[in-house]
Amino acid sequence: LYALGKLLPEGFEQVHGVGKEIALVLAAAMELGRRRTFSSLGKSYVIVSSRDVFNRFSDRLSDLQHEEFWLLLLKRSNHVLAEIKISSGGLSGTVADPKLIFGRALALRASAIVLVHNHPSGNCKPSVSDRNLTRNLCKAGGFLDLPVVDHIIIADKDFVSFADEGFL
Repeated sequence: LYALGKLLPEGFEQVHGVGKEIALVLAAAMELGRRRTFSSLGKSYVIVSSRDVFNRFSDRLSDLQHEEFWLLLLKRSNHVLAEIKISSGGLSGTVADPKLIFGRALALRASAIVLVHNHPSGNCKPSVSDRNLTRNLCKAGGFLDLPVVDHIIIADKDFVSFADEGFL
């Protein structure tokens, strides 16, 4: 199932006897399953560790063939205020505009920010760009009294936490 979850409709079409229509249905079913896994309509939850963030976003980001950048906005008690997709990119990068990030966080009156993105390559090691972005966002958050408390990079079924690794 894990490998099937990564397939695009074109991948399903490679299976003998699966046409375009069935491939679209299968891809849609996999997407619905993925969305059901992480939907929490009307439910509040608390983040107490980097593992909590990984568990929340792993199913959403692990199967993607492109990068996505998300914000997890927290209230003072570490209750999640919002999960917001900032951008979708290509195979090796996406845009994380500080103005969008802090604009959304300030508009919702967040108390803290967790950055989350994926590496479709399967390697969760932070790139130089990841480190520079995180450093700049931490500085900006300091000026706004809106701390970036972690940056989680997810790759396949593994993750790196900037907070746990002492990178913040």
